[in-house]
Amino acid sequence: MARTKEFDPDAALRAALDLFWERGYEATSMADLVERLGVARASIYATFGNKHDLYLKALDRYGDLVDPILLRDLSQPGPALPAVRALVERYACEAGGDGGRRGCFIVNTAVEVAPHDRQAARRVAASWDYLETAMTSALIRAQSQGELAPGRDPRALARLLLVLMQGIRVVGKVSAEPRRLRDAAAQALSLLD
Repeated sequence: MARTKEFDPDAALRAALDLFWERGYEATSMADLVERLGVARASIYATFGNKHDLYLKALDRYGDLVDPILLRDLSQPGPALPAVRALVERYACEAGGDGGRRGCFIVNTAVEVAPHDRQAARRVAASWDYLETAMTSALIRAQSQGELAPGRDPRALARLLLVLMQGIRVVGKVSAEPRRLRDAAAQALSLLD
């Protein structure tokens, strides 16, 4: 008869996500994971696989938590352009705040892991594709409602905002100047006028 798990895999995955997000992939050891999760090494391997497998599962969980919120915020009924503006401004405020040093788990992965890990790179690309698609849809809706000029390219604008937002997250990790981030966001948003 198989033994029942003596821990909550979802809570353990969330704890792993938090640890990887705080320290990064390379700076997190299996010993760190055992300590933070409060789970034996053998149980981690049996449930999640090796450290890399656990990292990818944590990355997937992050997307499961964040992506629906972005979609909800961008697909509310009514005017669409204010939702796009609010999202970009929120990125700038969060990145410029005290929590900004932690960064975004997707951006952290893009910088640290994705350049040499195809599985991580695919997850980063999928997350950014998701955000770009959600923003493009919102901008198309804004255009159809007369909020965005007919000659504007919603996909190109969404791509510009995506790149800006991810750059804001990178700069926010090291910059002590929140004004820099807010000014950049404001200039990009002026293109929507």
